[in-house]
Amino acid sequence: MGDLDYDALRTAFTASVSHELRTPLARLQALLDTAELPGADFQDLLRRAREEVGEMTELVDDVLFLSELEQGREVVSLGDTEAAPVLRDLVAELSERAELAGLRLELEIADETIHVPLRRRMLRLVAENLLENAIRYAGEGATCAVRLARENGNVVLSVDDDGSGIPDEDVPRLFERFFRSDRARTTRGTGLGLAIVKHVVESAGGSVEARGGQGRGLDVRCVLPG
Repeated sequence: MGDLDYDALRTAFTASVSHELRTPLARLQALLDTAELPGADFQDLLRRAREEVGEMTELVDDVLFLSELEQGREVVSLGDTEAAPVLRDLVAELSERAELAGLRLELEIADETIHVPLRRRMLRLVAENLLENAIRYAGEGATCAVRLARENGNVVLSVDDDGSGIPDEDVPRLFERFFRSDRARTTRGTGLGLAIVKHVVESAGGSVEARGGQGRGLDVRCVLPG
């Protein structure tokens, strides 16, 4: 990539971050203004203000982490992790959040001996981002399945849901930074989770694809070297 291309990418990235931070900042300012009005519910305003600060913190953390990945630092450095225990622990941790969102979680492990070429932290990061994406956007009454299997000499980690899905034209854009489909625009999220998944998996020599469409749920498959 030439200097001009890099500068253009950096400028676009900075503009995107600024835009994404502006929304929670504006909401936080509105909450502070409301707090000065007579009869303001301070406890409710404080709770909502904390939510806004949490969203900004999440965004900054994701931006910094993605920046580290894209600068080629040894964040992903290949490892050798037994996948089943990591996925089982993660599903157990997120089960309450999924239940509150009206989502049922399932875990299907075809082979307990499967190892992936990622450090434990990186495997957890990938699976957590995929699961949180489903919990946020699949919709009440949906089922989300986390699957781990061997396929054609590779390891396949997939997270699929049978929720409302997204428009067909949005599927190829899911891994773009800050992209949020229409189903995501009314919920919180940084729009960086799937971009991070893609970068981690590809850094380990794998590939990621998304399949689905309107009314057909969403299936994200991560294929890693076996």
